[in-house]
Amino acid sequence: MARATLTITSKNYSSWSLRGWLLTRFAGLDVDEIVVSPDDPAARAEILLLSSSILVPCLRHDGAVVWDTLAIAEYLNEIKPEAGLLPDDRILRARCRSICGEIHSGFANLRSSLPVNLKGHFPNFRIWSRAQADIDRIVTLWSDCLAESGGPFLFGERTMADAMYAPVVTRFRTYDVRLSSRLDGYADVIMAMPEMQEWVAAAKLEPTDIEELEVDF
Repeated sequence: MARATLTITSKNYSSWSLRGWLLTRFAGLDVDEIVVSPDDPAARAEILLLSSSILVPCLRHDGAVVWDTLAIAEYLNEIKPEAGLLPDDRILRARCRSICGEIHSGFANLRSSLPVNLKGHFPNFRIWSRAQADIDRIVTLWSDCLAESGGPFLFGERTMADAMYAPVVTRFRTYDVRLSSRLDGYADVIMAMPEMQEWVAAAKLEPTDIEELEVDF
């Protein structure tokens, strides 16, 4: 059987690539990375939120081609149920799917105002009021999940939700978004994961900068 592949783009800028990559790692699925340069017009349009379709990540495994992060998450849960990408409890599974769906399809103002940039750091960044509303909603989601689960992850053990919100954690760190000690502790847990450490180290070695995402606006 051919080895599984995961097509991604910039590790510094692509939130979707990070999500898909983390999901495969959480599931324990060995994949070969196929990296599309951020200079590729389609990849660049996607990173800059100018594309109507998400082209990466794309997982190819045992004849299946899966190119959406939620679809990848559900596919991995299907083939690797022992990985615990979804909680065992039915009600918690529903909640996990719901908050994953919310970050997948919402928070447009946060995405556009605070783009992922792992090499960047913008202290005293002025946050637009509509982006702040997205931040407030995420704070509520995280607070509710952690209050119920007790942490250290959103549902106690690591699930697909932590992969889906990991890019948000990086955004909060890049733009110095203030969090409560409880939520800052959750962010520390995410950033300390070996998988995140590996991804961030690779991102910092990328030679390409996208000028539009380097402006302190």
